[in-house]
Amino acid sequence: MAGVMENVMTARGPQAAALALHRFGLGPLRNSITAIASDPRGALLEELNRPGAGGVTSALPSSAEAARAVFQFQAERNAEKKLEARAKKLAEAGNGAVLVDCRQPQTGAPCAVPINVNEPEGPPKPHQPPLPQQFIQNEAKARFDAAATADIGFVERMVWFWSNHFCISADKIPAMAGPYEREAIRPHVLGRFADMLQAVESHPGMLFYLDNVESMGPDSTAGINRNKGLNENLARETMELHTLGVRTGYTQTDVTNFAKVLTGWTWFAPSEPIHGGEFVFNPILHEPGEQIVLGKRYVDNGVQQGRAVLADLARHPATAHHMAQELAAYFIADEPPASLVAKLEKTFNDSNGNLKEVAKTLVTADEAWAPQRTKLKPPAEWIASVVRLTDGGPLLPVGLLLGAQAQLGAALWRPPAPNGYSDREAAWIDGVPRRLDLANQFANRLAVNVDPLGMLESALGPLATPQTRDTVARAESRAQALTLLVMSPEFLRS
Repeated sequence: MAGVMENVMTARGPQAAALALHRFGLGPLRNSITAIASDPRGALLEELNRPGAGGVTSALPSSAEAARAVFQFQAERNAEKKLEARAKKLAEAGNGAVLVDCRQPQTGAPCAVPINVNEPEGPPKPHQPPLPQQFIQNEAKARFDAAATADIGFVERMVWFWSNHFCISADKIPAMAGPYEREAIRPHVLGRFADMLQAVESHPGMLFYLDNVESMGPDSTAGINRNKGLNENLARETMELHTLGVRTGYTQTDVTNFAKVLTGWTWFAPSEPIHGGEFVFNPILHEPGEQIVLGKRYVDNGVQQGRAVLADLARHPATAHHMAQELAAYFIADEPPASLVAKLEKTFNDSNGNLKEVAKTLVTADEAWAPQRTKLKPPAEWIASVVRLTDGGPLLPVGLLLGAQAQLGAALWRPPAPNGYSDREAAWIDGVPRRLDLANQFANRLAVNVDPLGMLESALGPLATPQTRDTVARAESRAQALTLLVMSPEFLRS
């Protein structure tokens, strides 16, 4: 009987197409509901099978290149401040000259040149954000462009989910937040979970974010010489957040022993001009000897000791359940059907963590197509839906989009803690009124050529209630109609 009820309550046709775009994707493009109405599930599966799905085509620097560039930028800025301080001292001495910054032609090193204090200044230089912010904006633009142009956006949603699940913060390491997503998440988003886990935990951005670059074995060469010891942050978050989940049987001893295993996983400091910002295993930091984690002995074979623990965590039954629960909650409901979680968990286990197969199970399960829409779109997904609906990608500058996410409490790549941003309604419902101001801003920029009723059909189609249709139809302007549309309950939910 339960199976019959599930089939009866499963969306079909245009309703299923609209659900597919809002629930699994990033919202409709104009007329995309009609485009996939004949086979919404097939359209989602086709996107999963598209060559290059999840990648971004942009010539952006690697995380290591960005880290070295930011280090150099900050070093030069510090030198300039010191030159300014010297200039101020000379000016205060009243000798009629100050120092200005210049660069030696051969080395590029700073030098000081006396000039007359009364010499007129040249034309003002165009304003540019500091280099770290430029990197973030360039990375963000590539991400926004990918979201704005995807046919459905299901694979992008997968990228966003895993990037948040394995989050780092630009507040702590601005040079690497965007490259980390490109390097550790996107290549594996439809691959094996075990491969993504290895890429994430060994990425210099994660090692710095969770302080493993400071960790050293108490009995390692460095630990003895420097009288320093373990930092357990990476080990703890890998178990608690990234794999097993809370209260799944591991102990504090397991965390400590895993932290010992991960000693030596570090990076070349960004000040190193050739390999700065790259991963390196440094044996003088590594705690010697075998370790027992979750009842299993791991021999000391250097970096492979840590890789062996990660491989076992990736295929642990608790990891399969944790990933299934989180995926179902992100896409379907804050409290997802247990039967759906069980299907995802089984696929995860049976396929050895093949994330494409898990995604296929998600979009083909009847439980995922219930007409009831209980998920509130988090800020980033709502903003993306507005941009896609209005073809607003080229019209809205990246700074405005970044500011919009920050205004709604979800600044891009700046989660407040290692568990990332919540996707549950309770985290965002109180902030919905703040979306109205942004909706007005977007509408005033984008509604010039909008046909309100045509836009409503593109945005919601059969999901639109009579009340929303009447409200949009009665709007006093195109901008007001667009604002009311994107603030409607049907558009706010996935």
